Amino acid sequence: MKIIYTIAVILIAHLSFGQISDSNDIKKEFTNIELALKDPDKVFRLNLSDQTLKLDGINWSKFINLEYLSLKNDHLKELPKEITLLSKLKILELSGNDFSVLPEDFWKLRSLEELFLNDEKNLNLEANIKIMSKMPSLRILHLENDNLKSVPNTIGSLKNLEFLYLNNNQFNEIPKEIKQLEHLQFLDMRDNKIIILNRSEENLNFGFRIKL
Repeated sequence: MKIIYTIAVILIAHLSFGQISDSNDIKKEFTNIELALKDPDKVFRLNLSDQTLKLDGINWSKFINLEYLSLKNDHLKELPKEITLLSKLKILELSGNDFSVLPEDFWKLRSLEELFLNDEKNLNLEANIKIMSKMPSLRILHLENDNLKSVPNTIGSLKNLEFLYLNNNQFNEIPKEIKQLEHLQFLDMRDNKIIILNRSEENLNFGFRIKL
């Protein structure tokens, strides 16, 4: 019985270690595109922030399991259209670049849930909203420090948006257009030029939580 028990313990320990090892492999974040391309099906997180990159010619379709991609502060004048081939991408960090409009086929990122467009001084928000409105899974949108003073009336077309971050902009008041977002749960308006005499969120009467 002791022998059987010992074998069982060893087997369980081996299986548990294998699961932990697999989990760590999944969570590993790649920061080098060349290394990532050597075994692309094992890449779940790809962080290419703060790099001088030539993204033309990369076969993005190889990253069949990629869920997180960061191209933050890469000073991209335009985004490679091929990133729309990332069918499992859930989070995309595009802050700190120099483009004004997302690719026309950007809506093909049908699994994308969270999009970062912070520190984008050239951003054409209305044109981008038209593109993002076709994205069925987009729930979280970051538009922080974009020098925004207003939002276009078309923002209501982001039907599934639940969290919107407009902090560190130039708003003098909470945009009334935001009320069109029927599923919005949280709005971040910190560090704007808004003066609220009564800071009770309940009295703002917007129907969702607002952080000022």
